[in-house]
Amino acid sequence: MGLIGDRTLAIATWVAILGTLAVNTLSNFFPIDGNTVADLANGPLGGVLITPANYAFIIWGVIYVGLIAYAWYQSRRKYRSQLLIQRINYCLITACVAQMAWIYLFTLQLYWLSVVAMVIILSALIAAYSELEEGQHQVSSRRKRWVNGPISIYLAWISVATVVNVASALYASGLPELGLSGAVWTAIMIVVANLIAAIALVQRGDLPFTLVFIWANVAIAQRHHTIPTIWVPALVMSVALVGLLAYRRYPKKSW
Repeated sequence: MGLIGDRTLAIATWVAILGTLAVNTLSNFFPIDGNTVADLANGPLGGVLITPANYAFIIWGVIYVGLIAYAWYQSRRKYRSQLLIQRINYCLITACVAQMAWIYLFTLQLYWLSVVAMVIILSALIAAYSELEEGQHQVSSRRKRWVNGPISIYLAWISVATVVNVASALYASGLPELGLSGAVWTAIMIVVANLIAAIALVQRGDLPFTLVFIWANVAIAQRHHTIPTIWVPALVMSVALVGLLAYRRYPKKSW
């Protein structure tokens, strides 16, 4: 049994999701300390090479549509009493609260504290994603569409965002690059980040999760199309993920 009633938990999940959307939207119209996240990413943090092209961030629209769809799904009486949904709700509420905190911390340029908030978001979403593992191959198309999909997309983008966030904190702190250029470090981070997608793909054949990483890779390559050290590994990893996805979802019956 949950810590609170299932109806109350369903309402709290709605409030958390809509609250995060509101805070994110308002921070763009009424910047905290005069800076939006985009202002900082394109200004003081413009030298963070792992940052994707600006258009990549429209994926937040997809994420919020998915979260609102999930909120509607989980609030229905026949679903909100399910233990799986209740556990996911606790994880999502945690992630949403941490994300609201992240917006304030990042725009106030408290970058390392924002990393802490980002890690909390990531951890909560990993916990939610883990809840979906049981019976992964027997779930209904409805649950895949309204639960698994939104969680996968949200987690995938936060995985990318965590790498960018840490890189931003390191850049703002002026920490040494241990003899490697920024482009080389970026290439390393691209490869490491994509290994996460590859693991999720091999274990679950998770299409939405993989597509988010491909989206991020292409946006990184586009932003840094004049730096081969960056765009080449970004595109190579995209091609590798597409190939792995095709093999995982449509395996050859025989050679």
